[in-house]
Amino acid sequence: MMDSASVSRSAHRGALQDRNAELVGQLRAAAMAGDDAHIRRLLSELLRCQGLTRGQRVSLQLKALLNLVQSLRCIALTDELTGLYNTRGFVQIGTRLLDVASRDAQCAHLIYFQVTELDRINAAIGRSAGEVLVRQMGNFMRDLFPSYGVYEVLGRLSGAEFAALTTSAEYAARNSIMLRARRPPGRAGDLPALALNVGIAHFSPQRPVGIDELLANAKLALQPQQRANGIASSEITPHTGDASLNGLEAR
Repeated sequence: MMDSASVSRSAHRGALQDRNAELVGQLRAAAMAGDDAHIRRLLSELLRCQGLTRGQRVSLQLKALLNLVQSLRCIALTDELTGLYNTRGFVQIGTRLLDVASRDAQCAHLIYFQVTELDRINAAIGRSAGEVLVRQMGNFMRDLFPSYGVYEVLGRLSGAEFAALTTSAEYAARNSIMLRARRPPGRAGDLPALALNVGIAHFSPQRPVGIDELLANAKLALQPQQRANGIASSEITPHTGDASLNGLEAR
């Protein structure tokens, strides 16, 4: 059996590990907020870690810093409001999906969405209402492309611009997209249904193009506005960008 001193040391190490995990979260939040003073205080606490051997202290500090770097990498690729990829993440991960599609002689499809009334809603109801609508759009895209993170890449490219890259021709049919968007009413509050412009571009492994050109082609293919009635307003926890994609992790 462990004596009381051993139990105490083990408990102390566990407490330190918990505190280091907490420090990672606080460092991430401070980095996102640009709070340099708080970042310095947290790093100072991490460096002064007491009660461990030098090897244990270095191991814990290294693990905490590596976790922080990983968190910051995810932030750099992810849109905070929706949990989808931002432009940088979409281009980076989408490029890797196209590389795999080209290698495997597989077609791919880029669907570009434009939420046409976001500015009006921000002006008429308020920015918080616009943010709710943007989150709904993110959840709507997850519903439209249920294999996101594996066979599909979803992104918010700007305030009102979204895109999906998929290898499924079924999910890239515009009529099918709009049909699946028409659901029984379930919107939050008094927000109107999403009004969307949709453009689709196709990638052929016989004539491969880069994701920037594919995105430009999808924008050129925008169709007149259609209203997606009754967009689901489920409070889905945003995906935090693990970017599995069968080995297409962000690096």
